[in-house]
Amino acid sequence: MQQEQQDATAEAASTGPEPPATDDHAAALDELQDRWRRALADIENLRKRHAKELDRERASERARTAAALLPIVDNLELALSHADSDPGVIVEGIKAVHDQAVAILGRLGYERHAETGVPFDPSRHEVVGVVDDPDVEPGTVAKVMRPGYGEAERQLRPVAVTVGKRQE
Repeated sequence: MQQEQQDATAEAASTGPEPPATDDHAAALDELQDRWRRALADIENLRKRHAKELDRERASERARTAAALLPIVDNLELALSHADSDPGVIVEGIKAVHDQAVAILGRLGYERHAETGVPFDPSRHEVVGVVDDPDVEPGTVAKVMRPGYGEAERQLRPVAVTVGKRQE
């Protein structure tokens, strides 16, 4: 009988109701909530820091591009100050400013493209017309109407061209 009592006591102890949530459980829950709030705050701080860094980079890039254009503005102002001079000198000055602007675009990664006689490439060219000229090979660029700048993946704009008509 004594054995039965011990078994019953052991069974009651093992299957009895669990004690209510203790201070340990509440402390663990508080710690987890605190860690969760800190993680959220860290993510928010990271987002704000990234946004500020992105704004700084944009401003820096705008300033670098504007600084590259300043010599063009200076030379245009110089050309305008000589507007009463010999027209040939003015034209030479404008050509020099043009060349300077094209060189700056090239340094910024946007090379000028204005080749004729090359095969038509839809990733680089925009067809604005087709010519039926026996001297122009079909499917090749006959005339550049407007130069393009940049490569296929990074274009400011494609080359506007007329293309030799394909034989039918």
